[in-house]
Amino acid sequence: MRHEALERRLRSVGLDPGAIGDAVAAWQRLHEAFGTAVTIADRYDLEAAARGVPVAALSGEDRSELALEVLALRSAGMELIGSSPGDPIRVVAYDPAWPGRFRSWRDRLAGALGPAALRIDHVGSTAIPGLPAKPVIDVQVSVADVEDEDAYVAAVEATGVPLRMREAGHRYFRPFTREVQVHVCASGGPWERDHLLFRDFLRADPDIRDDYAALKLALAERLGDDRLAYNDAKTAFILDVVARAGDWAQSTGWEVSAAHSG
Repeated sequence: MRHEALERRLRSVGLDPGAIGDAVAAWQRLHEAFGTAVTIADRYDLEAAARGVPVAALSGEDRSELALEVLALRSAGMELIGSSPGDPIRVVAYDPAWPGRFRSWRDRLAGALGPAALRIDHVGSTAIPGLPAKPVIDVQVSVADVEDEDAYVAAVEATGVPLRMREAGHRYFRPFTREVQVHVCASGGPWERDHLLFRDFLRADPDIRDDYAALKLALAERLGDDRLAYNDAKTAFILDVVARAGDWAQSTGWEVSAAHSG
């Protein structure tokens, strides 16, 4: 077992890190106790420990199956569409050209979607000045009803960005080239609010931004060949920041309606 945090969690739920028994049962027990703080990478560690091999001995197929197992448990009804290339994670220094790339995609999507797009926002790491990021623009499109796919799916796909995933309250679109990711969510819903709040809080607090940068760089080094595990490993940090940002929103009067789209 590699990680002290994982060993501590195992002991806290009555499991011996040196003899965990069934890896699936151990992960589910941890998930019940700690939620999203228990990651896909932890699932890899448990599986490797149960097999008596190093994590590096798990094949790409093994990892993919384990990651999908974790995601299915967390997001009932999630549907993946198509396959994704296994290109490595590349986190680069902040590029001042990223806002311009967002504006180009915003205009393209606005032209295709018309009134179906109630707002179009730049979210994710490329929307936070000074933050290292994968050079992929995240665009959030708010619509009246995410379940009414006839209102927006064909229009988004007409811009060259196909639908890749369905989950509750969210549809995810991405081209093969990974130059952009489009997230469609419900106007006024938690997905819309949380992503705008996270973005604006990090814009306002350089210390938290720098903590996030350090995490991203460390994860890219450790999990750079595994996108699902890399993205999942950031979840606990993001949820903690969003919770802390709630107090900041109250004290500053931040509201979604006032969140700038750029």
